[in-house]
Amino acid sequence: MRHSLAAWAFAGPGVAIIAVFFVLPVAAAFAVSLTDFDIYALADLKNLRFVGLRNYIELVQAPLFWRALANTLYFVAIGGPLSIAASLGAALLLNTQAARFKAFFRTALFAPVITTLVAVAVIWRYLLHTRYGMVNFSLTSLGFPQVDWLGDPHFSMPAIILFATWKNFGYNMIILLAGLQAIPKELYEAARIDGAGNFRQFAHVTLPGLAPTLFLVGILTMAGYFQLFAEPYVMTQGGPVQSTLSVLYLMYEQAFKWWSLGSASAIAFILFLFMLAVASLQLLVTRRMGGAT
Repeated sequence: MRHSLAAWAFAGPGVAIIAVFFVLPVAAAFAVSLTDFDIYALADLKNLRFVGLRNYIELVQAPLFWRALANTLYFVAIGGPLSIAASLGAALLLNTQAARFKAFFRTALFAPVITTLVAVAVIWRYLLHTRYGMVNFSLTSLGFPQVDWLGDPHFSMPAIILFATWKNFGYNMIILLAGLQAIPKELYEAARIDGAGNFRQFAHVTLPGLAPTLFLVGILTMAGYFQLFAEPYVMTQGGPVQSTLSVLYLMYEQAFKWWSLGSASAIAFILFLFMLAVASLQLLVTRRMGGAT
């Protein structure tokens, strides 16, 4: 009993903070998702009514929600692996013995992560401008036609994916670089003695050694990419023709444009379920790969 009391004395403040700032808000948001909480209820709680699962049913039946979900899944499925691949490539280059000025390049490649998202999104919007942007100026100088990067539904989401990859890959690069440096050098020496080339060393030494780190990076990247909001909000406002409308952007519009807070809370919990499903799938794949290795 004495040891239990001592343990709770140390853990109690942390548990209390988690309960107050996480458990209670989540429980309150779930309760709101079961009501028709809107601007009238915000003015007077007497107007608040319990509607059960009606918000969830209406969302499932709404084509706009499925369009936003498809856009978000497209962003996660393409942007997430692209960002991880760019991070891994940069980490491998910085980890080689032939690399020079490593400190400079680590800082330069990490710099986009610490920049303000809205500020750099505005800069990218001007860079991708159809008539005056530097990207189209470079294309026309090489003889290619201009591209309406943010006004064409076929190019708007790829443009946002490229921007998000540039903005975020430096964070994962630092984590992967630390994982690469933690792999014992003796494993590479043993592989070289056995006649393994660079590709076999990467496949049988680097990737298995990086598996836990890659899983962590995958979870962090997936969680961040599911929360797509600022990029389309600044660069496209969800357009053109809703091609960059994300689930989080739809939740924002429901909550602060239409003041339908009950529906917005339901969107948040549906998004959480999708994130949980993807994270569980990543965990299953990682465990099977680890078992196969």
